[in-house]
Amino acid sequence: MAVKINHIQHIGMPVTNLAASEAFYARLGFENVMASGFDSKGGRGSVAMMQRGPMIVELYQMPEAELAEIRSRKDGHIDHIAFDVDNVDATFTELKQAGFHVLQDDPIFLPFWKNGCKYFHIVGPDGERLEFNQIL
Repeated sequence: MAVKINHIQHIGMPVTNLAASEAFYARLGFENVMASGFDSKGGRGSVAMMQRGPMIVELYQMPEAELAEIRSRKDGHIDHIAFDVDNVDATFTELKQAGFHVLQDDPIFLPFWKNGCKYFHIVGPDGERLEFNQIL
């Protein structure tokens, strides 16, 4: 298979207090390079992309109704690892045709960054979510 993966784009972590998490990562030398909101199950969430050099940590806070599950996690909070790709639609088609367990019906657009991004997830053998993401 010849899926072109450029590099790890970001590591996504759900947080229960975005402001506190932003301050924590800022103390480690990360800078907020993108902030946005998103809709989820009838509520509104918030996201901050925190960057230090080539590393990006995506911190996102789900709407209040979804925070109890995140607070109850006992095995860590890393939600996904995202790979940067040049053409998310072609990558989606290639992985789906190769029989990977793709979670979405189509790549999803989010109004992040300057022109948005598109992404989808596959599931690994232990349930880990791997994201393929193209910043548009």
